[in-house]
Amino acid sequence: MKKILLILTIGGMLLLSKGNAQKHLSLDEILTAIQTNHPAMKMYDADIRSMDEAAKGAKSWMDPEFAAGFYQTPYNVNRWKAMDGQPGMGMFMVSGQQTFPNKKKQETQSKYMEAMSSVEKERKNATLNELFADAKQSYIEGIIIKKKLAVVTYNEQLLGFMIQNAEIRYKNGLEKLSAYFKAKAALGNLTNMELMLANDWKQNQIKLNTLMNTDKSVEFSIDTNYAIKEYPTESLDNSYLLAARSDIKSIDKNIQLTYLQQEAEKAKFKPEFGIRYDHMFAWAQQPWQFSLMGMVKIPMNWSTKMYKANIESYKWKAQSLEQQKLMIVNESTGMAAGMQSEIELKKKQLKLYQENIIPALQRNYTSTQLAYEQNTEELFMLYDAWETLNMTQLEYLDQLRQLLVLQVSLEKVLEKR
Repeated sequence: MKKILLILTIGGMLLLSKGNAQKHLSLDEILTAIQTNHPAMKMYDADIRSMDEAAKGAKSWMDPEFAAGFYQTPYNVNRWKAMDGQPGMGMFMVSGQQTFPNKKKQETQSKYMEAMSSVEKERKNATLNELFADAKQSYIEGIIIKKKLAVVTYNEQLLGFMIQNAEIRYKNGLEKLSAYFKAKAALGNLTNMELMLANDWKQNQIKLNTLMNTDKSVEFSIDTNYAIKEYPTESLDNSYLLAARSDIKSIDKNIQLTYLQQEAEKAKFKPEFGIRYDHMFAWAQQPWQFSLMGMVKIPMNWSTKMYKANIESYKWKAQSLEQQKLMIVNESTGMAAGMQSEIELKKKQLKLYQENIIPALQRNYTSTQLAYEQNTEELFMLYDAWETLNMTQLEYLDQLRQLLVLQVSLEKVLEKR
C-alpha cells in the first residue's frame, strides 16, 4: 500500500511539474508568430485583397441608360386625336444609350489598379522588418537579463561565504565589522538587483506577447545562446540595399505607379464612342418612328487642361520619389558603415574582457580568498576583490548587450531576418 501511495505521489508531482512547465520559445518561433498573428499584417493583407478585388472591375463598361416618356406631344389633349382626316399629334418614346469605353483607357486604368497592391505588399514587408527588430531587441534584453541573474546568483554565493566566515571570525575576535557591514549591504543590493531584473524580464515578456498578439500574461523561457555575426562589406553597398530594403522597393513601386497614372491621364485624350436608339410609339394614324444615332466624346482644348496639369504633376512626383529613394539609400549606407565600425570596436572590447580583464580579476579574487582563509588578508581586501569582479562581470554583459543591439540595428538597416 505504501508503495502504491509513493508511486501515486511521484506521478502527481511529475504531472504537476509538467503542468507548471514554461513554454520555451526560440527567436525564430517568435518572429514566425509575429508574421502570422500581428494585427498590422492582417490589416495589410486585407488592404491588398481590397485593391486586388477592385482591380478586377477596371475593364468594366459604363452602365447603359434608358428613358421613357412622351415625345413631341402637345399639351392640348384634343390634338392627340385624328381629326378631319389629319393624324393626331404626339408619341410615346422609349430610348436606350450605351457608351463604349476606349480600350486604351481601360488598359492603362487596369494596369494602374493592378499595380496599386504591389506598393502595399512592400509596405507590409517594411512594417514587418520594424516589428522583427523590436522583437529581436526584446529577446536580446531577455538574454542579458538571464545572464545577469546568473552572475548575481553566483556573486550572492560568494558574498554568503564572506559573511558567514566573517561572523565566525567576529565571534573569535578576529574580524573587523566595517567590511562585514559593507558585505551585508552589498548582499541587499544584489537582492534588489534581482527584483529589478525579474521585473525587466516580465516587461519584456509582455512586449513579446504583445508583438505575437497572444495573452500578455503567458510566461515562457528563451534561449540564452547568442551569435556574434560577421557582415560582409558587399552587404553594405547601394546595390544590396536597393535589392533588399522593402521601403526602397516600395518607393520603386510607387514610381512605377506614378508613371502608370501618367499614362492613364494621357489616355483620357482618346475619344469615346457610343450609340443611342429611340423608338416612338405613335397613335391616331401616325406611323411608328425610330432614331438611331452614333455618339463621340472628343476632348477639346478647354476640357483637357486638367489632364495636362495632372500629367506634368506626375512627372515631378516621380522625380521627387527618385530623390527620396536616393536619400534613404545614402542615409542607410552611412548608418550601416557606422554600425559596422562600432560593432568591430565592441568585438575587440569584449575580447579584452574575455581573455584579459575578467580572468585576471578572477585570479585576483581566488588568490585573495586563499590568503583570507590563511589569515594573511583581511575581509575588506577580499570584499574589494569581489566587488571589482562583480562590477566587471556586469560591465561585460552591458558591453555584450550593446554589441547585440548594434547587430539588431544593422540587420534592421539591411532588412535581414
